[in-house]
Amino acid sequence: MRYLIAILALAGVAVSTLALRVHYSTDTQPCSINEKWDCGIVNHSQFAEIEHVPVAAIGIAGYLLLAGLALARKRMMLALLALGALGYSLYLTRIEKSVLGVWCLYCVISLGIITLVTVLSLSWWALSGRPRLQRV
Repeated sequence: MRYLIAILALAGVAVSTLALRVHYSTDTQPCSINEKWDCGIVNHSQFAEIEHVPVAAIGIAGYLLLAGLALARKRMMLALLALGALGYSLYLTRIEKSVLGVWCLYCVISLGIITLVTVLSLSWWALSGRPRLQRV
């Protein structure tokens, strides 16, 4: 399980790297499909940074941390971080839908990845063989 989660996290690093590239680019992006799908609009919006740090860069760091926690078998920390990341990703998805009215393909792919990582990490933690109460 830890290798699967780490591989998914590395896929998240790749997607976040593509989004970061869009953040710093002014060229037409390959993910700018039409008026409803445009990564450039999303990645250049006011919601694409936190204190002048691109959200995509935070995503890269977060996915690397998730991979490290998975490989180190830190199940509870992994599950908690994944839950937090999923919550923030859902918040950003709401911003795309309700505020910007434009979707970023990379963001949607990242949402899928962090959803899988969260489900897998929660399952791995729940099934980790923690001590159980014994019947008396």
